Amino acid sequence: MVAINTGYSTNTYYQAAASNQAAATAASAKTATTATTTTEQAATSVTLSDAALAALATKDFATVVADARAKLATLLTEADRTSPLQDDKLALDLSSLDARELFAMASDDSFTEDERTAAGLEMQRRFEAALAGPAALAKVTGNLTGLYKAAAEYLDSLGPEEKAGADWIAGRAAVTDALKQLQSDPKTMPDAGEEDPVALYLALVEAGETIKPTDIADVAATARKTLDSLYADAIKAGKAPTFNKTTTVGTYIDLSKFDSRSLSAIALNTGDKFTTEEVRHAEAALRSKSGAALLAGFQNAAKSSDPTAFSQNIMAIYASMSAEERQAAGWSDQFYQAAAASYESTNQLLQMFADAGGDSTGFLSWMGK
Repeated sequence: MVAINTGYSTNTYYQAAASNQAAATAASAKTATTATTTTEQAATSVTLSDAALAALATKDFATVVADARAKLATLLTEADRTSPLQDDKLALDLSSLDARELFAMASDDSFTEDERTAAGLEMQRRFEAALAGPAALAKVTGNLTGLYKAAAEYLDSLGPEEKAGADWIAGRAAVTDALKQLQSDPKTMPDAGEEDPVALYLALVEAGETIKPTDIADVAATARKTLDSLYADAIKAGKAPTFNKTTTVGTYIDLSKFDSRSLSAIALNTGDKFTTEEVRHAEAALRSKSGAALLAGFQNAAKSSDPTAFSQNIMAIYASMSAEERQAAGWSDQFYQAAAASYESTNQLLQMFADAGGDSTGFLSWMGK
């Protein structure tokens, strides 16, 4: 069983979520996760390139702290808030802070207690977001390898200061140990000790204590202010703001730079804060992001030897989206169910082929792979 009062739970990602209830449900979370069938997760994951990681590491930490302070001050001003918390929950979108800035905010005493707590919650939210899709897929396939690989990739993407800490070192070692165990038995929850952040995440999911996304009304309010600021900057520069990418006289407002949840808030016209034109262009930007995710999932699957890879990718992408993102992108429950049904039917065909004396290599050859 995973103890909630471990380094990872009391310091970084799980600072605010530690509870006896989560600890009590850790064992059942392990059982529930190992319940189904086969195959390793094939979902597409996005990680920072080596060049991007090197760029993040070029600043000294004092500069990182100063940058984090400046960004936070701007965010608080734009949101007309004095604290990033409300009722002990995140009330400010901190997604614009990179990993090092967020760690600086969580660990440096120049930030207030509320600000450090908010940074811890955001760190937890990001870790949980990275595992949400792979975890949902593991529940369908029964294979936990992809889930632990996603955790490893996320931990490896963090800044050098965080990776030098005892919490990161212990958590990463536990993930490495778990991956070794999964090589021989990918469908059984590994026993990687109390520092295993994945087991702790599953316990929190089971307890219903994962970080909830920022309320969509607050996301919409922030998006409205961001748009208004972009418009004001364009006008100040003597150019009319426009959504026309080919403009030669105006300032192009590029909605593709908005995150998917902000685009969803605009596309759904949350709170009636947005114009018809803004809604239309947000919908187009969101469709483009959704299409790119599907294309990446298809291309990833095309390189795989697993016939179920594309359906697995769809299920993982779906699980990683918020309800508003799914609604705005047109990803209905039926879409997920179709992917799950495709996975199950393909698995059944593979099993029937194996029972008839064939093997997966022969099946793929027969399918033209």
